[in-house]
Amino acid sequence: MVAPSPTSMMVRSKKTKAMGIPTIDLSMERSKLSEEVVKACEEYGFFKVVNHSVAKEVISRLEEEGTEFFSKSSSEKRQAGPANPFGYGCRNIGPNGDMGHLEYLLLHTNPLSISEKSKTIANDPTKFSCAVNDYIEAAKELTCEILDLVAEGLWVQDKSSLSKLIKDVHSDSLLRINQYPPVSLKGNHNWDTSKPEQSQNTNNNNNNNNIGFGEHSDPQILTIMRSNDVGGLQISTHDGLWIPVPPDPNQFFVMVGDALQVMTNGRFGSVRHRVLTNTAKARMSMMYFAAPPLNWWITPLPKMVTAHNPSLYKPFTWAQYKQAAYSLRLGDSRLDLFKKQDTHLEPASSP
Repeated sequence: MVAPSPTSMMVRSKKTKAMGIPTIDLSMERSKLSEEVVKACEEYGFFKVVNHSVAKEVISRLEEEGTEFFSKSSSEKRQAGPANPFGYGCRNIGPNGDMGHLEYLLLHTNPLSISEKSKTIANDPTKFSCAVNDYIEAAKELTCEILDLVAEGLWVQDKSSLSKLIKDVHSDSLLRINQYPPVSLKGNHNWDTSKPEQSQNTNNNNNNNNIGFGEHSDPQILTIMRSNDVGGLQISTHDGLWIPVPPDPNQFFVMVGDALQVMTNGRFGSVRHRVLTNTAKARMSMMYFAAPPLNWWITPLPKMVTAHNPSLYKPFTWAQYKQAAYSLRLGDSRLDLFKKQDTHLEPASSP
Protein backbone atom coordinates (compact mmCIF):
# COMPACT_ATOMS: atom_id res chain seq x y z
CA MET A 1 0.00 0.00 0.00
CA VAL A 2 1.61 3.23 -1.19
CA ALA A 3 0.11 6.59 -0.31
CA PRO A 4 -0.43 9.09 -3.17
CA SER A 5 2.10 11.86 -3.52
CA PRO A 6 1.26 15.27 -2.02
CA THR A 7 1.02 16.69 -5.57
CA SER A 8 -1.56 14.14 -6.68
CA MET A 9 -3.53 14.72 -3.47
CA MET A 10 -3.65 18.47 -4.20
CA VAL A 11 -4.86 17.89 -7.76
CA ARG A 12 -7.57 15.49 -6.65
CA SER A 13 -8.66 17.81 -3.84
CA LYS A 14 -9.26 20.60 -6.36
CA LYS A 15 -11.43 18.25 -8.43
CA THR A 16 -13.57 17.38 -5.43
CA LYS A 17 -14.17 20.82 -3.93
CA ALA A 18 -17.59 21.02 -5.54
CA MET A 19 -18.63 17.60 -4.25
CA GLY A 20 -20.49 17.75 -0.95
CA ILE A 21 -20.83 15.08 1.73
CA PRO A 22 -24.40 13.73 1.90
CA THR A 23 -26.26 14.89 5.01
CA ILE A 24 -29.23 12.90 6.28
CA ASP A 25 -31.75 14.60 8.57
CA LEU A 26 -33.18 11.84 10.75
CA SER A 27 -36.23 13.95 11.56
CA MET A 28 -37.55 13.96 7.98
CA GLU A 29 -40.54 11.93 6.81
CA ARG A 30 -39.86 8.18 7.09
CA SER A 31 -40.29 6.99 3.51
CA LYS A 32 -38.24 9.90 2.15
CA LEU A 33 -35.64 9.27 4.85
CA SER A 34 -35.14 5.62 3.88
CA GLU A 35 -34.76 6.61 0.23
CA GLU A 36 -32.11 9.19 1.10
CA VAL A 37 -30.16 6.72 3.25
CA VAL A 38 -30.09 4.13 0.46
CA LYS A 39 -29.05 6.77 -2.08
CA ALA A 40 -26.14 7.93 0.11
CA CYS A 41 -25.03 4.34 0.67
CA GLU A 42 -25.12 3.68 -3.07
CA GLU A 43 -23.36 6.83 -4.21
CA TYR A 44 -20.76 7.33 -1.47
CA GLY A 45 -20.99 4.56 1.12
CA PHE A 46 -20.75 7.49 3.53
CA PHE A 47 -22.96 10.23 4.98
CA LYS A 48 -23.46 12.56 7.94
CA VAL A 49 -26.53 12.29 10.16
CA VAL A 50 -28.11 15.27 11.91
CA ASN A 51 -31.00 15.49 14.37
CA HIS A 52 -29.94 12.21 15.94
CA SER A 53 -30.99 11.21 19.44
CA VAL A 54 -27.55 10.83 21.05
CA ALA A 55 -27.21 13.20 24.01
CA LYS A 56 -24.29 15.65 23.94
CA GLU A 57 -23.44 14.62 27.49
CA VAL A 58 -22.90 11.01 26.39
CA ILE A 59 -20.47 12.19 23.72
CA SER A 60 -18.60 14.66 25.95
CA ARG A 61 -18.15 12.15 28.78
CA LEU A 62 -16.41 9.65 26.51
CA GLU A 63 -14.26 12.39 24.96
CA GLU A 64 -13.21 13.51 28.45
CA GLU A 65 -12.23 9.94 29.35
CA GLY A 66 -10.25 9.63 26.14
CA THR A 67 -8.50 12.96 26.68
CA GLU A 68 -7.60 11.98 30.23
CA PHE A 69 -6.12 8.67 29.11
CA PHE A 70 -4.09 10.01 26.17
CA SER A 71 -2.66 12.82 28.33
CA LYS A 72 -0.99 10.24 30.59
CA SER A 73 2.71 9.49 30.35
CA SER A 74 3.85 6.86 27.85
CA SER A 75 4.75 4.44 30.64
CA GLU A 76 1.26 4.75 32.16
CA LYS A 77 -0.45 4.23 28.80
CA ARG A 78 1.65 1.18 28.01
CA GLN A 79 0.19 -0.54 31.10
CA ALA A 80 -3.06 -0.78 29.11
CA GLY A 81 -1.32 -2.50 26.20
CA PRO A 82 -0.14 -3.93 23.99
CA ALA A 83 -3.39 -4.18 22.02
CA ASN A 84 -3.74 -7.90 21.40
CA PRO A 85 -6.13 -7.02 19.96
CA PHE A 86 -7.84 -5.04 22.76
CA GLY A 87 -6.24 -2.35 24.86
CA TYR A 88 -3.75 0.41 24.08
CA GLY A 89 -1.80 0.58 20.83
CA CYS A 90 0.68 3.07 19.43
CA ARG A 91 1.71 3.47 15.79
CA ASN A 92 1.17 -0.19 14.89
CA ILE A 93 -1.99 -0.92 12.88
CA GLY A 94 -2.64 -4.64 12.74
CA PRO A 95 -0.10 -7.49 12.72
CA ASN A 96 1.37 -7.04 9.24
CA GLY A 97 3.66 -4.02 9.57
CA ASP A 98 1.21 -1.20 8.82
CA MET A 99 1.92 1.92 10.84
CA GLY A 100 0.49 5.40 11.28
CA HIS A 101 0.86 8.55 13.32
CA LEU A 102 -1.64 7.67 16.01
CA GLU A 103 -2.29 5.98 19.32
CA TYR A 104 -5.53 4.27 20.22
CA LEU A 105 -7.73 2.27 22.55
CA LEU A 106 -9.59 -0.71 21.09
CA LEU A 107 -12.38 -2.28 23.16
CA HIS A 108 -14.90 -5.04 22.65
CA THR A 109 -18.41 -3.80 23.38
CA ASN A 110 -19.11 -6.64 25.81
CA PRO A 111 -19.62 -4.94 29.24
CA LEU A 112 -17.58 -7.59 31.07
CA SER A 113 -14.66 -7.08 28.70
CA ILE A 114 -14.90 -3.30 29.15
CA SER A 115 -14.98 -3.64 32.93
CA GLU A 116 -11.86 -5.80 32.90
CA LYS A 117 -9.91 -3.58 30.48
CA SER A 118 -10.86 -0.38 32.31
CA LYS A 119 -8.75 -1.47 35.32
CA THR A 120 -5.56 -0.83 33.33
CA ILE A 121 -6.90 2.18 31.40
CA ALA A 122 -8.47 4.54 33.91
CA ASN A 123 -7.74 5.93 37.37
CA ASP A 124 -11.46 5.52 38.03
CA PRO A 125 -12.43 2.29 36.20
CA THR A 126 -16.12 2.54 37.11
CA LYS A 127 -16.40 6.07 35.72
CA PHE A 128 -14.61 5.03 32.54
CA SER A 129 -16.77 1.92 32.09
CA CYS A 130 -19.99 3.87 32.55
CA ALA A 131 -18.96 6.49 29.97
CA VAL A 132 -17.97 3.80 27.46
CA ASN A 133 -21.09 1.67 27.99
CA ASP A 134 -23.42 4.67 27.70
CA TYR A 135 -21.76 5.73 24.45
CA ILE A 136 -21.91 2.21 23.04
CA GLU A 137 -25.61 1.88 23.82
CA ALA A 138 -26.35 5.22 22.14
CA ALA A 139 -24.22 4.35 19.10
CA LYS A 140 -25.86 0.92 18.86
CA GLU A 141 -29.33 2.49 18.92
CA LEU A 142 -28.32 4.91 16.16
CA THR A 143 -26.81 2.08 14.12
CA CYS A 144 -29.96 -0.03 14.39
CA GLU A 145 -32.13 2.92 13.37
CA ILE A 146 -30.02 3.41 10.24
CA LEU A 147 -29.98 -0.30 9.39
CA ASP A 148 -33.77 -0.46 9.71
CA LEU A 149 -33.97 2.49 7.30
CA VAL A 150 -31.64 0.64 4.91
CA ALA A 151 -33.89 -2.43 5.02
CA GLU A 152 -36.98 -0.30 4.41
CA GLY A 153 -35.32 1.56 1.54
CA LEU A 154 -34.31 -1.72 -0.09
CA TRP A 155 -37.85 -3.08 0.36
CA VAL A 156 -36.61 -5.99 2.42
CA GLN A 157 -39.55 -7.88 3.92
CA ASP A 158 -38.00 -8.27 7.39
CA LYS A 159 -37.15 -4.69 8.36
CA SER A 160 -35.04 -5.90 11.30
CA SER A 161 -32.99 -8.39 9.28
CA LEU A 162 -29.86 -6.21 9.60
CA SER A 163 -30.34 -4.52 12.97
CA LYS A 164 -31.02 -7.82 14.77
CA LEU A 165 -27.38 -8.81 14.11
CA ILE A 166 -26.19 -5.80 16.10
CA LYS A 167 -28.72 -6.33 18.89
CA ASP A 168 -27.66 -9.98 19.25
CA VAL A 169 -26.08 -10.60 22.65
CA HIS A 170 -23.13 -12.23 20.88
CA SER A 171 -22.54 -9.30 18.52
CA ASP A 172 -18.83 -8.81 17.82
CA SER A 173 -19.09 -5.01 17.69
CA LEU A 174 -16.10 -2.89 18.78
CA LEU A 175 -15.33 0.61 20.02
CA ARG A 176 -12.12 2.34 19.00
CA ILE A 177 -10.80 5.72 20.17
CA ASN A 178 -8.02 7.15 18.00
CA GLN A 179 -5.75 10.00 19.02
CA TYR A 180 -3.67 11.73 16.32
CA PRO A 181 -1.05 14.01 17.93
CA PRO A 182 0.12 17.03 15.91
CA VAL A 183 2.83 16.04 13.41
CA SER A 184 5.19 18.66 12.05
CA LEU A 185 6.52 18.36 8.52
CA LYS A 186 9.96 17.69 10.00
CA GLY A 187 8.70 14.83 12.12
CA ASN A 188 6.83 14.23 15.32
CA HIS A 189 8.79 14.81 18.52
CA ASN A 190 5.87 13.92 20.78
CA TRP A 191 6.28 10.16 20.56
CA ASP A 192 8.02 7.98 23.07
CA THR A 193 10.81 6.52 20.91
CA SER A 194 12.13 4.21 23.59
CA LYS A 195 10.33 1.33 21.89
CA PRO A 196 11.97 0.14 18.66
CA GLU A 197 8.70 -0.24 16.74
CA GLN A 198 7.96 3.44 17.28
CA SER A 199 11.26 4.69 15.91
CA GLN A 200 11.55 2.46 12.86
CA ASN A 201 9.89 3.34 9.57
CA THR A 202 8.60 0.03 8.28
CA ASN A 203 5.67 1.20 6.19
CA ASN A 204 5.64 3.04 2.89
CA ASN A 205 2.78 5.06 4.33
CA ASN A 206 5.26 6.91 6.51
CA ASN A 207 7.15 8.14 3.46
CA ASN A 208 4.35 10.66 3.41
CA ASN A 209 4.74 12.03 6.92
CA ASN A 210 1.17 13.31 7.27
CA ILE A 211 -0.58 9.92 7.02
CA GLY A 212 -2.24 9.24 10.36
CA PHE A 213 -4.16 6.15 9.26
CA GLY A 214 -3.65 4.70 5.78
CA GLU A 215 -6.25 4.01 3.12
CA HIS A 216 -8.62 1.14 3.96
CA SER A 217 -12.24 0.05 4.24
CA ASP A 218 -13.84 -1.19 7.45
CA PRO A 219 -14.72 -4.90 7.46
CA GLN A 220 -17.85 -4.60 9.62
CA ILE A 221 -21.46 -3.83 8.62
CA LEU A 222 -21.50 -0.14 9.56
CA THR A 223 -19.15 2.29 11.27
CA ILE A 224 -20.56 5.17 13.32
CA MET A 225 -17.82 7.80 13.68
CA ARG A 226 -17.57 11.00 15.66
CA SER A 227 -14.53 13.27 16.05
CA ASN A 228 -13.55 16.52 17.72
CA ASP A 229 -13.28 19.76 15.72
CA VAL A 230 -10.00 18.83 14.00
CA GLY A 231 -10.13 17.72 10.36
CA GLY A 232 -8.13 15.02 8.62
CA LEU A 233 -10.64 12.39 7.52
CA GLN A 234 -10.90 11.84 3.77
CA ILE A 235 -13.12 9.45 1.83
CA SER A 236 -12.59 8.06 -1.64
CA THR A 237 -15.36 8.12 -4.24
CA HIS A 238 -16.00 5.00 -6.29
CA ASP A 239 -13.86 6.49 -9.08
CA GLY A 240 -10.91 7.07 -6.73
CA LEU A 241 -11.16 10.81 -5.99
CA TRP A 242 -10.46 11.87 -2.41
CA ILE A 243 -12.93 14.14 -0.60
CA PRO A 244 -11.95 15.92 2.65
CA VAL A 245 -14.64 15.59 5.32
CA PRO A 246 -15.16 18.78 7.37
CA PRO A 247 -15.28 17.89 11.09
CA ASP A 248 -18.53 18.32 13.00
CA PRO A 249 -18.15 17.38 16.68
CA ASN A 250 -21.91 17.45 17.31
CA GLN A 251 -22.89 15.01 14.56
CA PHE A 252 -22.04 11.48 13.43
CA PHE A 253 -20.67 10.11 10.19
CA VAL A 254 -21.77 6.72 8.87
CA MET A 255 -19.58 4.43 6.78
CA VAL A 256 -20.66 1.35 4.83
CA GLY A 257 -18.44 -1.62 5.68
CA ASP A 258 -17.40 -4.68 3.68
CA ALA A 259 -20.04 -6.91 5.29
CA LEU A 260 -22.87 -4.61 4.16
CA GLN A 261 -21.42 -4.56 0.65
CA VAL A 262 -21.80 -8.34 0.59
CA MET A 263 -25.27 -8.27 2.18
CA THR A 264 -26.47 -5.89 -0.55
CA ASN A 265 -24.71 -8.01 -3.21
CA GLY A 266 -22.57 -5.09 -4.30
CA ARG A 267 -25.37 -2.53 -4.54
CA PHE A 268 -23.61 -0.64 -1.73
CA GLY A 269 -19.84 -0.31 -1.80
CA SER A 270 -17.76 -0.11 1.38
CA VAL A 271 -16.12 3.30 1.54
CA ARG A 272 -12.34 3.55 1.44
CA HIS A 273 -11.02 6.26 3.73
CA ARG A 274 -7.87 7.57 5.39
CA VAL A 275 -6.83 10.14 7.97
CA LEU A 276 -4.22 12.87 7.50
CA THR A 277 -2.59 14.40 10.56
CA ASN A 278 -2.71 18.04 11.63
CA THR A 279 0.38 20.12 12.24
CA ALA A 280 -1.10 22.18 15.07
CA LYS A 281 -3.86 20.30 16.91
CA ALA A 282 -4.58 16.78 18.07
CA ARG A 283 -7.47 14.93 16.46
CA MET A 284 -9.54 12.47 18.47
CA SER A 285 -12.09 10.20 16.81
CA MET A 286 -14.44 7.57 18.22
CA MET A 287 -15.66 4.69 16.05
CA TYR A 288 -18.40 2.20 16.82
CA PHE A 289 -17.87 -0.78 14.52
CA ALA A 290 -21.19 -2.65 14.20
CA ALA A 291 -20.59 -6.35 13.58
CA PRO A 292 -22.60 -9.60 13.71
CA PRO A 293 -21.82 -12.60 15.93
CA LEU A 294 -18.68 -14.52 14.98
CA ASN A 295 -20.60 -17.57 13.76
CA TRP A 296 -23.02 -15.59 11.58
CA TRP A 297 -22.93 -16.37 7.84
CA ILE A 298 -22.38 -13.30 5.68
CA THR A 299 -24.41 -13.67 2.48
CA PRO A 300 -26.50 -11.35 0.30
CA LEU A 301 -30.03 -10.66 1.49
CA PRO A 302 -32.51 -12.78 -0.52
CA LYS A 303 -34.02 -9.59 -1.92
CA MET A 304 -30.65 -8.71 -3.45
CA VAL A 305 -30.27 -11.95 -5.45
CA THR A 306 -32.20 -12.76 -8.63
CA ALA A 307 -31.70 -14.91 -11.72
CA HIS A 308 -30.37 -11.83 -13.50
CA ASN A 309 -28.33 -10.67 -10.50
CA PRO A 310 -26.77 -13.79 -8.94
CA SER A 311 -24.74 -13.70 -5.75
CA LEU A 312 -21.29 -12.21 -6.29
CA TYR A 313 -19.73 -13.80 -3.21
CA LYS A 314 -19.10 -17.18 -1.65
CA PRO A 315 -20.75 -17.57 1.78
CA PHE A 316 -18.46 -16.98 4.76
CA THR A 317 -18.80 -16.44 8.49
CA TRP A 318 -17.86 -13.23 10.23
CA ALA A 319 -15.09 -15.14 12.04
CA GLN A 320 -13.66 -16.27 8.69
CA TYR A 321 -13.73 -12.73 7.36
CA LYS A 322 -12.00 -11.35 10.45
CA GLN A 323 -9.27 -13.96 10.04
CA ALA A 324 -8.83 -12.91 6.41
CA ALA A 325 -8.68 -9.24 7.40
CA TYR A 326 -5.90 -9.91 9.92
CA SER A 327 -3.93 -11.87 7.31
CA LEU A 328 -3.70 -8.95 4.88
CA ARG A 329 -2.20 -5.47 4.84
CA LEU A 330 -4.37 -2.51 5.79
CA GLY A 331 -5.04 -1.33 2.25
CA ASP A 332 -5.64 -4.72 0.65
CA SER A 333 -9.10 -5.60 -0.68
CA ARG A 334 -10.24 -8.45 1.56
CA LEU A 335 -13.42 -9.10 -0.38
CA ASP A 336 -11.37 -10.27 -3.37
CA LEU A 337 -10.76 -13.49 -1.45
CA PHE A 338 -14.49 -14.22 -1.35
CA LYS A 339 -15.64 -13.28 -4.83
CA LYS A 340 -17.12 -16.05 -6.90
CA GLN A 341 -15.07 -17.18 -9.87
CA ASP A 342 -15.48 -15.30 -13.15
CA THR A 343 -17.25 -12.48 -11.35
CA HIS A 344 -16.17 -8.90 -11.89
CA LEU A 345 -17.45 -6.78 -9.03
CA GLU A 346 -17.97 -3.07 -9.08
CA PRO A 347 -20.30 -1.38 -6.57
CA ALA A 348 -23.54 -0.64 -8.37
CA SER A 349 -25.13 2.82 -8.26
CA SER A 350 -28.61 1.55 -8.99
CA PRO A 351 -30.60 -1.67 -8.54
